[in-house]
Parts: sequence; structure tokens; C-alpha cells
Amino acid sequence: MTHEFQPGGEGLRTRAFQIIFESNTGPARGFDIVLIVMILASVLVVMLDSVDSYAARWGDLFFWLEWGFTIAFTLELAVRLYCLERPLDYLKSFYGVVDVIAVMPTWLALIIPGAQALLIVRVLRVLRIFRILRMMQFVGEGRLLMESLRRALHPIFLFLITVLFLVTIFASLIYLIEPAEAGFTSIPQAIYWAIVTLTTVGYGDIVPVTPLGQGLSVMVMLTGYSIIVVPTGVFSAEVIRSVRQEQYSDQACPGCGHDQHDRTAKYCLKCGTWLDEETPDPHLSEEEQEAWWQAREGKGGDTVDKNDRKQESPPG
Repeated sequence: MTHEFQPGGEGLRTRAFQIIFESNTGPARGFDIVLIVMILASVLVVMLDSVDSYAARWGDLFFWLEWGFTIAFTLELAVRLYCLERPLDYLKSFYGVVDVIAVMPTWLALIIPGAQALLIVRVLRVLRIFRILRMMQFVGEGRLLMESLRRALHPIFLFLITVLFLVTIFASLIYLIEPAEAGFTSIPQAIYWAIVTLTTVGYGDIVPVTPLGQGLSVMVMLTGYSIIVVPTGVFSAEVIRSVRQEQYSDQACPGCGHDQHDRTAKYCLKCGTWLDEETPDPHLSEEEQEAWWQAREGKGGDTVDKNDRKQESPPG
């Protein structure tokens, strides 16, 4: 799993960091699998507990399972913070906030007093569903989607501002056109109609009755259909851009200058030139490789011993 955090010290803290934040070792993969199963199981318990018949029959089991998950996730969060060099940076991150939200409702349910606390507890119970967001940590594409969404926020925000302007204009027009008896008693009420119509939801609780108002409704609905592709296109473009950045390198070919090569590519896609400028092409003869090293050293490169050259040169 890609991360920007560093271990807080040597020994046990480094070992815990490798297990929790890495995924390239057996214990780390085992930890991830166990955590994924627990997250899914805890979300399933929340869902089943919301069904009255299940809650009446297995309510006690759900209660103790919930406390078991909460204690386990709390301990896991504590270990995460313990093994980090800067634990506050993790708490401020997206996944840190999700981790806190995942355990907070059950603990808060203990300290909320009063007979009206039951309503608040129900809200807190719903917050436990945020545990499913932690699954994003274990899906490589999840990080890609989050990065794409972050880059698309600015154009999407501008798009929403434009939509708000359109909604206000359409609402003002329909308020002037339609009589109050049709339900358009105020501009805020007309804004509600404009949003419902522009998104093509069409509840039908407020409808225009005049021919001019009905014509405006058609225009609003057609506008909604035409602009709905804008945020989708923006986000899709950012996803494609992220995929390309993950797959392709910006390294330019020393022969023709072409870039956007696959990160695993050894030779240029256009001219076939060897891309690694630190080592000679392994398909060159020994004399040609020796001449390459001498030319490199002649250009001011570091002098490399012949034994080290063999270690640096990739296999042919």
C-alpha cells in the first residue's frame, strides 16, 4: 500500500509499521486480510442490527459483536499511532478521520445521558457504516480514484456554481410566470422545483399550469440532460490521466526525445533506443559496452570499476 508516513523508531515500532502499513510481506498481507474480514463483518452486523426482527432475536449477540469490533479497531488505531513518527499527521489524514469515526459511536454511546439519548445512539450507529471506507486502503484503484476526485474538485465546483446560477434564473422566471395557486408561492419554492426538474427527477408535487411555464419546464429538462455529462466527463478525464501517470513514465528517449513510455519499457517505442542512460545496452558487444563506459566517464560521469560495471549492467 502506498503511504507517506514514516516509522517512529527502531525495533518494535518499525516491525509494527511494516506489518500495518506495508503489504509486501507475509505478516503484512495476513494483517490486511484479517482487517478486511473484520471490517466487512462489522458492517454486516450494523446492517442486520437495523432489521427489527433480527435485532429482537439476536440483539444481545449483535451488541457483544459490536463491542468486540470496537475494541479491536480501537487497539488497532492505537498501534497505528504508536508506530508512526508523526501520529497527528495520520489523525488529520482521510483514513485517520475514518478510523476515529469507526470507533467513536460505540464509545460515545456510553457517555450520552438522558432518555432522549436513544435517538442520538441511532444516529451514532449509522455512523459505524463508515468503516466500509477503510476498504479503500486495501484497493490500489481506490487511491487512484481518490486522487482523480481531488484533482476534479475545482472544475466540478465551478460546474455546480454554474448550475446554481441556472437554477436561480429558471426559478425566478417560473415564479413570475406561474400563479401562486400552482404552488409557486415564493422563489425558494420555485428553486426547489427548478432543481427537481433540472435533475429530471420530477416528483410532480409542483407543476406549471400555464403553456409558457410548461414550455420553460421542457427547456429546463433538456438543459439538465445536456449538462449531466459535464461532471462525468471531467472525472473520467482525471481518471484516465491518473491511469496514464501510473502506467507511463515521463522519461524522454535519449535518441529521439519521445516520452510517455511504459514504466517497465527498456527500449524506445519509436526508435528502439536503450532508455536507461545509467547503463549500456546489454545487447552491445563487450567492445561497444567498454566504449560506452569510457564515453560516459569522459563526459564527467563517475568512474566505475569494471567489477561494479558488471553488477550495474542489466542481463542481456
